[in-house]
Amino acid sequence: MLPEKPLIPEGTIPVGGRRKVLPSWRARAVRPYRCTVWYTIEIVVNGELMLTTVVKPNTYQDSVSLMLLSQKLTGLSGVVKVSVMMGTPANKDILRATGFSSAELDSAAAGDLVLGMDLDEGTEVADIVAAAEDALKHQARAGASSGLRTARSLDKSLAIQPDANLALVSIPGEYVAGEVAALLARDLNVMIFSDNVSIDDELALKQVAHERGLLLMGPDCGTAAIAGVPLAFANTVRRGNIGIAGASGTGTQEVMSQIDQLGGGVSSAIGLGGRDLGDTIGGLTCIQALDALDADAATSTIVIISKPPAPSVRAHIEQYAQRLTKNVVVVFLGQKPTTERVGNISYAYTLADAAARAVELAGRGRPAFTASQRWIRGLYTGGTLASEAAMLILDELGLPGGDPSHANGYMLRSGGHEILDLGDDVYTRGRPHPMIDPSTRVERLPALFDDEGTAVILLDVVIGFGASDDPAGAIVPAIRDGIARAAEAGRDVVVVASVCGTHADIQGFDEQQRKLREAGVTVLPNNAAAVRHATSLVAHAPEPSTASGAPRTMLAPPPRIAQLLTDGPSVVNIGLRSFAETLSAAGVSTVQYDWSPAAGGDPRLVALLQALDNA
Repeated sequence: MLPEKPLIPEGTIPVGGRRKVLPSWRARAVRPYRCTVWYTIEIVVNGELMLTTVVKPNTYQDSVSLMLLSQKLTGLSGVVKVSVMMGTPANKDILRATGFSSAELDSAAAGDLVLGMDLDEGTEVADIVAAAEDALKHQARAGASSGLRTARSLDKSLAIQPDANLALVSIPGEYVAGEVAALLARDLNVMIFSDNVSIDDELALKQVAHERGLLLMGPDCGTAAIAGVPLAFANTVRRGNIGIAGASGTGTQEVMSQIDQLGGGVSSAIGLGGRDLGDTIGGLTCIQALDALDADAATSTIVIISKPPAPSVRAHIEQYAQRLTKNVVVVFLGQKPTTERVGNISYAYTLADAAARAVELAGRGRPAFTASQRWIRGLYTGGTLASEAAMLILDELGLPGGDPSHANGYMLRSGGHEILDLGDDVYTRGRPHPMIDPSTRVERLPALFDDEGTAVILLDVVIGFGASDDPAGAIVPAIRDGIARAAEAGRDVVVVASVCGTHADIQGFDEQQRKLREAGVTVLPNNAAAVRHATSLVAHAPEPSTASGAPRTMLAPPPRIAQLLTDGPSVVNIGLRSFAETLSAAGVSTVQYDWSPAAGGDPRLVALLQALDNA
């Protein structure tokens, strides 16, 4: 049964400046018509409109814009479902698999915008197309009003930003090789966020970058932070002296975040790409990153993060790292270390372990203890927290069991390690509980700082109803004075604490942590983490051994890479506009290259144009 009225009205519509007569739909068929710049293919089954495909030529949109457009159209009345894609081969395969198939769809190019729609009966295609046009125009207006500097070509981008030293690339993988080759030819360091880049192209590009003295991060590099500037998926962390070479995006984010929570900071985090430590690539970018971080004056400790590398590459990276002048922490996720340290390399099993070890070695909580400084001393106001601390110290350090009687409130006395519960009855006779009155702990702190055996002082800070109005503020003066006195005596004493409470407590959870950190205290998320951090400090020698015999020498990185880490990035962003907007809003010098596939995305024409450019 045919529809009561034609799906396409009889008459004329503009086609390329001419007018063409179109008959009404009278058969089961797929026929195209062109309306201004949209091509529409409608599929009629048994007289009922089932699926509609709309193609808009030469309308490249990045993945975020496609997502926003899809969300807009999906919410419209009469739309059962809609797919919004660029006309790449892979995307067209997806559309065909869901019922959209036509010669016009086959001819859509990678630079063409394709809408695949399943509409309710009576819903006009023209209304949905109009809504799509409005949404695209709205996105364009929003982009124009953002104040972001934009250009339509690489030449114009570099004219706007002649000091650019880094390109951030997030375009479809099939176009990456040609575009990145052009960027390297302009002496730009490159971060490739894009995935779906062949391993052969990755190797070729990294070899070119190496020859030209440029850093190429990626492909599939989701996270980096250069000289404090977060790139792509990254967190805002404090600046510091820990550098990272990461072949894992979220792994790098986790280590950066943990370092920040431990009170440390990051100088630069260089992304490698997930395949860099495989057999084919052989760690090309990793070696560049190690050289750059070793020479970087802002970096004192380096962390290498990767899933298990190829065995030969692992051996090469480890041998290379032993020749660096700085301490290196290595975490190969999925491989349990068989040794704790070799030469200047410390091994970690988890990301949290790697962050903690890096913070120790970087000097934020990893001091040069004297020979007599071997002991952890804890002054606790909470009895159960003190018990947990005692249990963990015994376990982590492999010590024999302590005195089960807990005489005089000592939850632990083993060698010189001591954990004292100041809430014990012995200390509350005739005076308030130390959670109410911090003076009991304040009175005992000076003796711990003056004791030549004290390496680490462990504290709990308990807030909430009934507790002191400002327990951290009460102990901070004694902590500052104690750290200063110990320093005058030639000793570094580390204070480690955790805050037990919530953000709703009247004392202010964040404020309590802030006061402690400003006094030089390493604040951990919980008591167990604080205790483990303390045990890791006393368990490691202050300086790594160089028993491997490897000479430790610094190799100067190429000038363009060194300048990137020293001066920070000046960015040409190619692809996802949101990356450029975030950088620009943060005050980073950025220009947005509004890229679209050359020659409509036709791979043969693109290859021809690239050949002409290289001629």
